[in-house]
Amino acid sequence: MPGIDECLLEAMLLPGARGAAVVDWTSGLALGTVGDSPNSDHEVTAAETAELARMATEHPVFSPDAGEGMPVEDVIVTNRSGYHLLRFVETAFDSTVFLYLWLDRDLGNLALARIRLRDLAERLVLV
Repeated sequence: MPGIDECLLEAMLLPGARGAAVVDWTSGLALGTVGDSPNSDHEVTAAETAELARMATEHPVFSPDAGEGMPVEDVIVTNRSGYHLLRFVETAFDSTVFLYLWLDRDLGNLALARIRLRDLAERLVLV
């Protein structure tokens, strides 16, 4: 079972991966980062993606079944040059962590990235 560093390195093996992070969405802090960041600052990226994660998990329109475990599995934002994926990690304690992956749009495979991030989120060990 991979820890944060191993998980991020594995995420970077995906075709088109430009950067990845493990982020606590309640605080907006990056618990680990690798590769590039869309704005050249991993901490700012972590804080900004955490805002998006909070919005997705706190608003009933996105999580109508909030009483049944993690209501939102992932969030995908696309722009002209890339894909930004947030995959929520279920944990035994508070489940406030997500995996963030930035993919190059021309080189990345969105379907493959979703499958791999789901697998990584299930295997990630947070100590």
